[in-house]
Amino acid sequence: FIELEELSLLDEMIKEKLKPPIGIHKEIIQLVKMYNEDHLHIILHFSTNIICLAILSGSFFLSKEELVIFNSWVQEFFYNLNDSIKAFFILLVTDFFVGFHSTRGWELVIRWVYNDLGWAPNELIFTIFVCSFPVILDTCLKFWVFFC
Repeated sequence: FIELEELSLLDEMIKEKLKPPIGIHKEIIQLVKMYNEDHLHIILHFSTNIICLAILSGSFFLSKEELVIFNSWVQEFFYNLNDSIKAFFILLVTDFFVGFHSTRGWELVIRWVYNDLGWAPNELIFTIFVCSFPVILDTCLKFWVFFC
């Protein structure tokens, strides 16, 4: 009979130890809700990006005639400029996107993309992207200018 009492007492002690205090239990529930909301936001961001891509693709394929007209207008405008103004625009665009002052802009762009996709910010990826992508883009633009 004593062993049965000790076993029931031990069982009650184990049950009491396994019950978290009410404050901790509420915090756990709150953390689980935040975790679920974050995942829901990631899914919503991804689905809205897919919908946006589908709408843009559909409008691109359905309005090819308008795009051809717009493209011809832009080409005519650009080809009617003299060579010094064309060179100025090429240098301006190149310097704007790949100049020494553009690192903050690239950092803002990649942060915006990360936030739009619902990803957690990663400083290492930001640094690597800001250090390498403008250099690669500058190299491609110089190749295009000098060899095409």
